[in-house]
Amino acid sequence: MKTTTATAALFAVVSSTASAFSAPAAPVILPGEVDTTPAFAASTFPISPSDLINRAKQILSPEIGIGTKDSGACLATDFEFVAAVVGPIGREEYLDALGGFKLEESFDIEQNTFGFTVDPLQPNRVWWYGRQISTQIAPFMGAEPSTDSSTELTLPPQSFHMDFNEEGLVKEFGFYTVDRRQGNTGGLGGAFGYFYGVGKPLPIRECQPYKPSFKFRMLGLIGKIGKKLSKKE
Repeated sequence: MKTTTATAALFAVVSSTASAFSAPAAPVILPGEVDTTPAFAASTFPISPSDLINRAKQILSPEIGIGTKDSGACLATDFEFVAAVVGPIGREEYLDALGGFKLEESFDIEQNTFGFTVDPLQPNRVWWYGRQISTQIAPFMGAEPSTDSSTELTLPPQSFHMDFNEEGLVKEFGFYTVDRRQGNTGGLGGAFGYFYGVGKPLPIRECQPYKPSFKFRMLGLIGKIGKKLSKKE
C-alpha cells in the first residue's frame, strides 16, 4: 500500500513538471543574436533571401543536380567544391569527378533536406541540413546490393552551404558532418559514407570512422591522472 502511494505521488510530481512548460508569450531574443530584418535590409547583395533559397532549391533539383545535369551551366567560372577533407577543387575537376561517379545509379536516396536559410552575415550564402537515407539498388564499388530489402544506409546529419555570385551562379558548394554519432556509416558523410556503408572504405585515414590520435588520448589520460592526484591532496 505504501509503495503504491509513493509511486502515485512520484507520478503526480513528474506529470506536473512535464505539464509546467508554457511557451513564452513573445519571441526570446538572445544577447548577440542577429536581427535578420535590418541585416538583410542593409545588404547590398542584389538577390533577396527568399529568391536565393528558391535558386538553391532549383540547383539541387534532379533537373540540374548541382551542375551535373546541366553541363555545369549553373556554376560560376571560379566555382569551388569544398568539404571536411576534400577540396577546394575547381569547376572542371568537380564536374569530371562527379561525371564518372553517380550515386543515384546505385542507390535510391532520400535527401531529407530541411532548414533552408540565408546567412545574415554573408547574404550570398544559403545554409541547410540533410539527413540522407539510402537503399542500395545496384552494384557499387564492387559491392552487391543486400538481399535484405530493409537494409538502409543512414548517413549522419550534414550541414550544406551554397554561395552565389550576383548573377545567381554557384561560387561554392560544400558540406560537413554535424553529428558523427548518428547513422550507420561510421560518422562519415558524403561519398565516404557510402564507401564505408557498403563495406568498401578507401584505405586512407579520412575514409575511416573518427579515432582520437595517440597524442590526444595521452593528453586525456594525463588530465585524468592530474584530477585524481589533485583530489588526494
